[in-house]
Amino acid sequence: MAPLIAVVDDDPSVREGIESLMRSVGLKVRVFASAEEFLEAARPGETDCLVLDVRLGGMSGVDLNRRLVAGDYRTPVVFITAHGSDDLARREAASDWTAAYLTKPFSEDELLDAVNAALKWEPRG
Repeated sequence: MAPLIAVVDDDPSVREGIESLMRSVGLKVRVFASAEEFLEAARPGETDCLVLDVRLGGMSGVDLNRRLVAGDYRTPVVFITAHGSDDLARREAASDWTAAYLTKPFSEDELLDAVNAALKWEPRG
């Protein structure tokens, strides 16, 4: 069975592009426009990798990741952001389950490499 990738980004074009890319390489994917939508509709424990925008309207991607870790969900996260120079956001996003941190725009290969690495992720510590 193909791994399930969840994508949470408030930009429809980013969601659609990542969804198309993941499907093109045979991965299952579900997309969400917000952290709240993900929490309401997804089953975090069934997600093999989470591609998560750092800054979202409402609950941030960083806050969603903290909530998942606090809830004992062990899902590797590939953070994506248009604010790559924001060192505070990068530090806040860092957790044992942060597999990668990509700055938009990133290449398809960069994202696929990050997701593939996340699917093999062993947390620090």
